[in-house]
Amino acid sequence: MSGALKGLQGPTDKDLLVGFETSDDAAVYKISSEIAMINTVDFITPPVDDPYWFGQISAANSISDVYSMGGRPLTALNVVMFPSGHLDMGILREILMGGADKVVEAGACLVGGHTVDDNEPKYGLCVNGVVHPDRIITNAGAMPGDILILTKPLGSGVLFNAVRSGKFPYGELEKEVLPVLASLNKTAMETALRYELHACTDITGFGILGHALEMADGSSVGIAVEHRALPFYGGALDMYKKGETTGSNRANRALVGKFPFTLECSLGKAEEEILYDPQTSGGLLLSLPAEQGERLLQDLVAEDITAARIGEVFSGGKTALVVR
Repeated sequence: MSGALKGLQGPTDKDLLVGFETSDDAAVYKISSEIAMINTVDFITPPVDDPYWFGQISAANSISDVYSMGGRPLTALNVVMFPSGHLDMGILREILMGGADKVVEAGACLVGGHTVDDNEPKYGLCVNGVVHPDRIITNAGAMPGDILILTKPLGSGVLFNAVRSGKFPYGELEKEVLPVLASLNKTAMETALRYELHACTDITGFGILGHALEMADGSSVGIAVEHRALPFYGGALDMYKKGETTGSNRANRALVGKFPFTLECSLGKAEEEILYDPQTSGGLLLSLPAEQGERLLQDLVAEDITAARIGEVFSGGKTALVVR
């Protein structure tokens, strides 16, 4: 879809600090020497049938874009598409309750929204936040010598599909996966901001390689991802081995294939496919100096956050993505 932006004239306002040119997570506009405004919007289709879980996960997914820019969410507007003639309005109420509870947890205010009738439920938030103009974190600041830390496991996309096809038990998804997906990236980012954080993005629909590629491209560096260090949800790799996949894997592979990409290790089909698995409300990918990484990992673990060192940044004249 990003190709649709080609040919559009970019904004020239000097106070627009972050626009769409680097595929960043949100836009940032300078209001004063002390305050910049963060704007983002996101909505998704239901990953699970439970409407309250759907509301929580979608809200956490939307709010994450403010955290990934180093900011604090202030207000949120509901974005709702709902088949009112086919589904009970009590379902919509549960979706909105899940979203509202997550907004409150984030310390923001739910101030309204917009609803349209549609054939399939969709829900998300337009979120506004603030950040100091000199402390914005983008996906374009990674530096050679940095290490990469990921703060949530991977593989939620294939697990959602596996539940629908009956290959994976919903009870296990609800116990082990949904609470992580519904958790805010607030604590992870607040912890990371104690260090010299160079770049950040959250891992969502493009998968780990797609979003690592965006960081490499925006930063004009190379990124090496260590496959053996990647954390996966229990059962995710096994689902790929059993033939399950997602509707986004092929497109995500095509995206990565447009850039210099090297696979230095020998991987089976399942091990390779999970690299393209689309995430919903995924973790943060953090880039910071190697000498600070171990202390940040310890701090994240102390906060009960699943965190792993998954790669490194290296210098190069062009974007490069390597899997080892």
